[in-house]
Amino acid sequence: FGGICVTGTIARTATNIRAGGVTPVAGMFHAAFVLLFMLVAAPLASYIPLAALAGVLAVVAWNMAEKAAFAAILRHSRADSLVLLSTFLLVVFEDLMVGIGVGVVLGSLIFMHRMANIVTVEAGMDAGLVDYDEAGHDEPQANGKRDGGTFHYKITGPLFFGASSHVATVLDRVGPFPERIVLDLAGVPFADSSAAVSLKAMIDKALRHGSAVEIRGAGRQVRAVLGHEGIDERIVSFREIAQKPGKGVVWG
Repeated sequence: FGGICVTGTIARTATNIRAGGVTPVAGMFHAAFVLLFMLVAAPLASYIPLAALAGVLAVVAWNMAEKAAFAAILRHSRADSLVLLSTFLLVVFEDLMVGIGVGVVLGSLIFMHRMANIVTVEAGMDAGLVDYDEAGHDEPQANGKRDGGTFHYKITGPLFFGASSHVATVLDRVGPFPERIVLDLAGVPFADSSAAVSLKAMIDKALRHGSAVEIRGAGRQVRAVLGHEGIDERIVSFREIAQKPGKGVVWG
C-alpha cells in the first residue's frame, strides 16, 4: 500500500523536510520531540488560542502544497485531473482517509483502463499478421483462406481481466478452423485467471473442430496461470524462445 498506511504523519513529515531534515536521524529527533512535547507540555497546549493554532496549520498546509505540480497535473489529462480534484476536495471537505481511499480506487480504475488499451492482437495465416487494433478489421483475414495451414495469433501486452474481453472477441472470430493455431505469447509479461479462461474457451473450441494448438514464448508466470486453468501439455504444445548469439530470437 505504499505510503497509505502512514498518511496520518504526512503533515509532520512534510514540515520536518521543509525545515531541512534529510536523514532518518532527523525523523527520529522529530518523533522524540513530539513525544516529549505530548508528555510534558500537553497541558499547556490548552492555553494556546485556537486562532493561533489555525494560523500555524494554514501556514504549514500552504508550505506543503506543491502548487506547480498541482497545476501541471491539471494540465496533463482529464483523467489525472479527476483523481487529483476528487482526492483534494474530499480531503478538505470530508476526511483524509476518505479522500485517500477514493483517490486510490479512481487511480486503480484509470490504470486498468490504460493497461487494457495497450494490449494488441495480431493474426494471420503463416507469416502474414495484421494488427486489428490499428487496421480496424471486422474479422481476421488470412489471404482469403483459413481452412488449412497454420493460423497465428500474436498477443502483446498484459493479459488481465480488463483486456480479456477484447482478446476473447478477436480470438473468437476464427471462421473455418485451420489445421493448426499458434498463440504467440512472448510479448505477454503477465496474465490473470480471467484472461486464461478466455484462452481456454478458444482452445477448447479449436480442439472440437480438430485444430492443433501451440503456445509459444509463454513466460513462467503466464504458463503457471494457464496451467491452473487447465491449459497444459495434455491439450496444447508449448515451445520456448531461445536466444542464439548473432542469430537473434528463434523458436526452439
